[in-house]
Amino acid sequence: MKDNIVLIGMPGAGKSTVGVVLAKRLGYRFVDSDLVIQEKYDRLLHELIEEHGVEGFWRIEEEENASLNPRKSVIATGGSVIYGPRAMEHLREIGTVVYLKLPLAEVAERLGDLNARGVTLRPGQTLADLYAERVPLYEKYAHEVVDCHHIWIRDVVRKIASLL
Repeated sequence: MKDNIVLIGMPGAGKSTVGVVLAKRLGYRFVDSDLVIQEKYDRLLHELIEEHGVEGFWRIEEEENASLNPRKSVIATGGSVIYGPRAMEHLREIGTVVYLKLPLAEVAERLGDLNARGVTLRPGQTLADLYAERVPLYEKYAHEVVDCHHIWIRDVVRKIASLL
């Protein structure tokens, strides 16, 4: 039974912020998969990326997301979760996957220092390259898409709650 909501999208799209507010509104638990990874490995995301490389981090992220089994939870995932097909299939089975869609310019404006945020960029890859690569994957895995362009968090939460 799908009694979870899984938020996917670019870093800076508001997954964690929207997730906390949505969980409160629905009376659900809130799970941030990035925090689950950091806690398990006792490292910050950027430290894991430095230590294991981008692809190594993706393997860790896929493993951790594929093993999540909360009930009545809002799950905020890391932006690169969509590189793990096994994790995405699992998340689609246990929840409704909602893509928080944001234009590239707004993502860039919100992000600031990409390395400090734990954004997985390959050498030479720009944010625009990353965006172009990821958007089709977000769209592929999403059950629902919510356009977050220039709208308040409370309105995003209301849109998601109305989808359920």
